[in-house]
Amino acid sequence: MIDTEALDSGLGDADDDDFDPAVEDVDAELPDHRYTDRELSWLAFNQRVLELAEDPTLPVLERANFLAIFASNLDEFFMVRVAGLKRRIVTGLAVPTNVGRAPQEVLSDISSEAHALQLRHASAWGDMVQPALAQAGIEIVGWDDLDDSERSRLYDYFQAQVFPVLMPLAVDPAHPFPYISGLSLNLAIRIRNAKTGRQEFARLKVPPMLPRFVELNTGTSVKRYLPLEHLIANNLGDLFPGMEILQHHTFRLTRNEDVVIEEDDTENLIQALEAELLRRRFGPPIRLEVTEDMDDVTLDLLLGELDITDQEVYRLPGLLDLRGLFDLSRIDRPELRYKPHVPTTATAFQPAEQNGRTDFFGAIRAGDVLVHHPYESFTTSVVAFLEQAARDPHVLAIKQTLYRTSGDSPIVQALIDAAERGKQVLALVEVKARFDEAANIVWARKLEKAGVHVVYGLVGLKTHCKLLHVIREEDGALRSYSHIGTGNYNPKTSRLYEDFGLFTSDEQVGRDLTRLFNELSGYAIEKKFKRLLVAPLHLRKGLLRHIEAERRNALDGKPAHIRIKVNSMVDEQIIDALYRASHAGVRVDVWVRGICSLRTDLPGVTDNITVRSILGRYLEHSRIFAFHNDGDPLAFIGSADMMHRNLDRRVEALVRVITPDHVNELTTLFDLAMSDATSSWHLGEGGVWTRHAFDEDGKPLVDLQDRTMAQVQRRRRARAVR
Repeated sequence: MIDTEALDSGLGDADDDDFDPAVEDVDAELPDHRYTDRELSWLAFNQRVLELAEDPTLPVLERANFLAIFASNLDEFFMVRVAGLKRRIVTGLAVPTNVGRAPQEVLSDISSEAHALQLRHASAWGDMVQPALAQAGIEIVGWDDLDDSERSRLYDYFQAQVFPVLMPLAVDPAHPFPYISGLSLNLAIRIRNAKTGRQEFARLKVPPMLPRFVELNTGTSVKRYLPLEHLIANNLGDLFPGMEILQHHTFRLTRNEDVVIEEDDTENLIQALEAELLRRRFGPPIRLEVTEDMDDVTLDLLLGELDITDQEVYRLPGLLDLRGLFDLSRIDRPELRYKPHVPTTATAFQPAEQNGRTDFFGAIRAGDVLVHHPYESFTTSVVAFLEQAARDPHVLAIKQTLYRTSGDSPIVQALIDAAERGKQVLALVEVKARFDEAANIVWARKLEKAGVHVVYGLVGLKTHCKLLHVIREEDGALRSYSHIGTGNYNPKTSRLYEDFGLFTSDEQVGRDLTRLFNELSGYAIEKKFKRLLVAPLHLRKGLLRHIEAERRNALDGKPAHIRIKVNSMVDEQIIDALYRASHAGVRVDVWVRGICSLRTDLPGVTDNITVRSILGRYLEHSRIFAFHNDGDPLAFIGSADMMHRNLDRRVEALVRVITPDHVNELTTLFDLAMSDATSSWHLGEGGVWTRHAFDEDGKPLVDLQDRTMAQVQRRRRARAVR
């Protein structure tokens, strides 16, 4: 029998600040400039995405997709991070950044780095990916590349499908400069009135509901596409009859789209949020992208009307808004993509008989089940479990957090089905999930109409933890079945995001989740838990305690090892604790996808710290925390990154993984990621990331994601043989 008290997450009843006095001596040796600027570190992350697009060994449609991802990432960076810095300056709340610099200085550095990256991005498209696509029979052409018959066919398309939805807006004394929506693609047009000789200006928005690339039917295997804005620009005469077209240029504006709301009254949270979403559309401009050939007259007019500075202007060659390359995903050329990975059903959830049904409750009662997405299917694990719970007459209650989910979510439908069958259903919907606010409001109201108890979490805190709790009556007693994950309950992103999820019927976890859900729906989180570490009150303290335990073991001459996998590593207290551990001789391995303020180039401080980053076909999203613990390994998975917002302003949860095979699976995956034989980026001197993808002989290093899929497939085949 498991001693649940022994499974306490390490918080205990001791003073949380009861550290070794030598800590103060170590802290005195830590240099002042021991963090990397978080904003510049984020740009370095997006550069790693760009390096994948530049890699000629990758399938060319995947390279185009990475260009689109880079563009989408950078848009969000400007809309949120840059906008936040500007807002601090304007409001006078210009507090120093995480490295003690003024926001104005950081904005200047961001501008320099972002300008260079956007030019490199444009070059990667025009000089690398576009020619490679053409070699593969996919041509993105300009108007001058078309023959007369192609232009004629495209004109017919323009007249039938494009012209009716265009809305040219003149600018003159009777027509003020129009509102330019954020991220829209536009044409700035200067025209001359043939009768009066007077020059005028007009703005034309490229319709976002139409395909960005218009396909020309070539009658051959070669596919040719013309950007929609080129088609419109070369038929402007139809929009301005009797006018002489003097100049036309493409431009694109980015606005502040971060949401700031007061949460004094939770009953009015949705109404306040809806009002703020409306305000978001009219946020101040923060970036203007223009084609490099835009004339000064047109640019000066835009600068004056949009109240934007020269520093915020990005002159770019070629196409603007390369998010449009996502549209190429509809091209049916599988040989130009990654070889398909087919997710398997987790071994524990495979039915005993072919074409049989899985008894999820029986499988989970037999022992904890650790599922690794997308290598193991989200649909045949999380979704199928929830759907079975919704139908099962013995299930009395279902409680779940929903941070992000898909538009046609089977998760939401299962909760509705359960409520309609008379079960108690609680859904904690996080309506403040950035850029999913509107969708989450819609789902919250749909759930409420179906009889689901919908709550919106705690004032001032986002509920980011991924929790599912099912209460079932068995033999006259109640049993808990729980799922704690690292990723959202979203079937669509689960195919692209790498995540772990733990299913357990452990009663201690059930009691922890019962208390946590009760607190989320009613009162503030104050209690400590047994198998969970929960933010905002206890998660940071628990991790610091485990890091400190490794430091003390190292000082006592014992083996000590810390492994942390996160999306972002920014929190100064955690970083300093890792520095102290490294100084004491603890081996510290950090696997981070995005921002990393931790440095590896501080002599005497970071000698034992190794930092790696892996990007590929899947977005590495899971969070893992593992500690050697004097030979009795501790491992946690959960939703928390090492950022202030996660540790201080969100409800996050980590669960301790206790099955030895599962702990071994996590640490083995981690060790593969950190191996020099695995393709990854290494963090080095000056915060520079260097890609290591080939060995000394030019052979590709191990692809962690391909290797993991192969290992999962082998496990399934081994079970089938048995």
